[in-house]
Amino acid sequence: MNNITIREIEKEEYKYLEDFLYEAIYIPVGVEKPSKDIIKNKDLQVYIEDFGNKNDDNCLVAEYNNKIVGACWTRIMNDYGHIDNSTPSFAISLYEDYRGKGIGTNLMLKMLELLKKKGYKQASLAVQKENYAVKMYKRVGFEIINENEEEYIMVCNLVK
Repeated sequence: MNNITIREIEKEEYKYLEDFLYEAIYIPVGVEKPSKDIIKNKDLQVYIEDFGNKNDDNCLVAEYNNKIVGACWTRIMNDYGHIDNSTPSFAISLYEDYRGKGIGTNLMLKMLELLKKKGYKQASLAVQKENYAVKMYKRVGFEIINENEEEYIMVCNLVK
């Protein structure tokens, strides 16, 4: 996967965030995928509703052969990984065929770089404990600061 370009999302591409929000839903092995309507749930809409209209909205996309194959976006929102009102929360996903190839790691690192340049002190996320992405989040600098039965709340310090 050498021909991957990581760049900021264009306004007319915001519509793709619906697809990537759906792709970001962790589905344990053996569990059937939910209907795409699940993203209409208000707990999930917080990730994409009116995206681009808030100062803290940031999004990078991974492009392969002129096709967007992944997205990593952040915003300060009251989501599962919410820490405080100055810490952006992460969302990231790739289409299934592009997972496990280092694209997600690259997206995360570029987004952390962007957030650091913009002066944020930390970033957060929530992830299901069983999700294979936990290892990647740790590799890029996230640490577990809290947990409940199902998920970890992780934070990455950007002022190292």
